[in-house]
Amino acid sequence: MTTPQKIGKYEIQGVLGKGGMGSVYRGFDPAISRAVAIKAISKTSLGEDDLKHIMQRFRHEAQAVGRLVHPRIVQIYDYGEDDDVAYIVMELVNGKTLAQHLQQEAGYELREVGEIIRQLLDGLGHAHAAGVIHRDVKPANLLINSDGRIKVSDFGIARIETSQLTQIGDVLGTPHYMAPEQFLGIDIGLQADLYSVGVITYELLTGRKPFVGNSAAVMHQVLNVAPPDPSSINTKLSPLLDAVLQKALAKKSVDRYQRASEFADALQAAIDAALAPVAAAIAAAPPLDGIALMNAARLLSNASEVAQNAEIDLAALLPGDSAISLDTGVKQARLLLVDDEERILTALKSLFRQRYHVFTTTDGNKALDFMSKHHVHVVISDQRMPVMPGVELLRRSYAISPTSVRILLTGYSDLAAIVGSINDGEVYRFISKPWDNTDLQTIVAEAATIGLQLADTKTPVAELPSKTDAGILVIDDDEEIFRVVRELAGRLCPVIYAPDIDAALAVMQAREIGVVVTDVGAGQGQLTDMLKLLKQENPQILAIVTTSASDSELVIALINEAQIFRFVSRPVKVKLLKGHLHSALQRYLTYKKTPELVKAHVVQPAASVNLSSVARRLLTGFKALRGKWF
Repeated sequence: MTTPQKIGKYEIQGVLGKGGMGSVYRGFDPAISRAVAIKAISKTSLGEDDLKHIMQRFRHEAQAVGRLVHPRIVQIYDYGEDDDVAYIVMELVNGKTLAQHLQQEAGYELREVGEIIRQLLDGLGHAHAAGVIHRDVKPANLLINSDGRIKVSDFGIARIETSQLTQIGDVLGTPHYMAPEQFLGIDIGLQADLYSVGVITYELLTGRKPFVGNSAAVMHQVLNVAPPDPSSINTKLSPLLDAVLQKALAKKSVDRYQRASEFADALQAAIDAALAPVAAAIAAAPPLDGIALMNAARLLSNASEVAQNAEIDLAALLPGDSAISLDTGVKQARLLLVDDEERILTALKSLFRQRYHVFTTTDGNKALDFMSKHHVHVVISDQRMPVMPGVELLRRSYAISPTSVRILLTGYSDLAAIVGSINDGEVYRFISKPWDNTDLQTIVAEAATIGLQLADTKTPVAELPSKTDAGILVIDDDEEIFRVVRELAGRLCPVIYAPDIDAALAVMQAREIGVVVTDVGAGQGQLTDMLKLLKQENPQILAIVTTSASDSELVIALINEAQIFRFVSRPVKVKLLKGHLHSALQRYLTYKKTPELVKAHVVQPAASVNLSSVARRLLTGFKALRGKWF
């Protein structure tokens, strides 16, 4: 298959890899200025008997994996085909595979192995919950991006690389990482994936696979021979790790771990036990910073039970628990950290305790009760918590303390949850786990500065008048949404239509605009840049975005770089849109009454904006609007 210049609408910039039936290309989506990876299969290389079945499998896998939106899984953006090729457009991960790292004889410490496998199992657990089984988990399908985060690739795609659709009796996978049932060709469940993870863990801990030799030799051993204990190869390993790996590599699937989370918990407990002496050394060592500090905090938090057995008084080192506790250090901004995982709270507290008053709790109700009695400058909450989801916590915290700055912290990229967090919780920034310490410290420092500035600001909400001069500008390539908005708000304020960004800029220069309504679906890259630049220069203008897109990364970027006021999914629910329009106008008038409140919506220059000639023209125009109407 020769390298094409374009596949569909995507420009081809290079070859990332080749296979028997197709290739993986580095591509570029010109509509939204995004680099992508494109896996393409050449139809002309397939016989007529195979073509129908393989294309059916390819489409099925694209649809199945396209449902998986998770930070540990390479996301699928698009699928397409023509007479010559079928292709899947995926997230481009800048980094190397775990296999490449192992080929370069990269060595990993015990806690690093634990973190790699934790991320891998997190992604697989999400897939299994959605009914998707990988079937070919191996180092070559695990990407490690430039900041050390794991991305699982080729979910189930390996199953199309046979001339038949997968049936009982097919043998699929890579021999060294295959479970016994895969060799036997019997029905395969999620436990086969967990077996493969066991092989990878074994390899990372010992430097070798549990079974070696050619495919026939490996098959014989997988079916009939117990693997050597890892500690017999690496004498530094604990017998507890032997037990974890032997269970993961059991011959019968029913004897293995039945869920990814079960495997992750058992492995973490064994690693914590092995590192208990390290935890004692960390407790006695001088203070650390950066990544080392977070790692130390994680070890101390997770090793509490083992440490008690070793007579380490962690209670004296880390006061608190699930109750809110006060760090009585420097008198600065107050941070309230809410997460149901104590290890996350410990890591965050260790990161911030020298600069701020830090309060922690695992209980959302305790957090709200505390905020009702004491002013908090910054609230950082996890999203997925059993008692009270982060969205609900932040929504209720806004009602209690509207001048507190809210940050949502989560390890999941669930689009519905993200949109809910913005529409209900008034979030300042969205941060994905695992976080980058430097980025997190910068964002919290910005939030703390804003929180301190707003602490004494009174927040009288402006009444929505029967008529206001501040208008609503609708930017879209057709007039459908404009007509809806005009019907909903035309009696309240001017509603103006602009078919493109140049017309929109002209409108904003000619009259006062308080709210912008636009769509950021596929092909709207210039509009997303416009929203970022507009908020950068005129943070008082509120944006409502309508979209049918399912790209969580795009939404996160708009949250962090454009402070979108509300998101509305298409097809639009009219009643919901009306409420958002009225809320946005009321908020704009409140900002006019109390301009200090706008500080919570100031954004830094958007690094993701490509300053083309159009963007530079917009930036100049938006700078000229400063103070003109507000």
